Amino acid sequence: MKNSTIARPRHRWLAAATALVVTGTVVASAARSSALGESDIAQARAATADYHRVEAAEAAGYGLPSAGPLHECISSLDGMGAMGYHWINGTLASDDVLDAAAPEALVYEPESNGGLRLVALEFVVFKSVWEASHTGVPVLFGRPLKLIEAPNRYSVPSFYEVHVWTGKHNPDGMFADHNPLVSCEFGS
Repeated sequence: MKNSTIARPRHRWLAAATALVVTGTVVASAARSSALGESDIAQARAATADYHRVEAAEAAGYGLPSAGPLHECISSLDGMGAMGYHWINGTLASDDVLDAAAPEALVYEPESNGGLRLVALEFVVFKSVWEASHTGVPVLFGRPLKLIEAPNRYSVPSFYEVHVWTGKHNPDGMFADHNPLVSCEFGS
């Protein structure tokens, strides 16, 4: 009897200690992942600070050969916000590299005064290019990128993407595709 009485408290203590270690490891891992994501976001903001001026973005290779956005100002299909105009860097968009300091697209919101405001960065890699040299889904900012299959409303091949709302708060989240506070009302 003595042995079973002693074994039970030890067993409970061991179970409790194990639970604490596992919980601590999960919390620490989540904190590291969050810290890495925040560090990458800070890096992205710093690397794109000059691109608040569209002319600087175009000088750095963003925009079509004739300069300007890839498509019209993109609004959500359900009318709940928008993305804006996308200035694409073709060199970056055609490779299989994802770098927090080098977004493939800069997203601008048209303003009432005719200007453009840098509201988000978009990181993109085409599915076929990624899968030619990688396995699994691409990850950036501590999160997997979203797959947009073809055919799609952008008329491009299947691609992975993530938006990062570095220039305008997004109540739907830092990494949501559309922002309810962004509008294409003043777009042409």
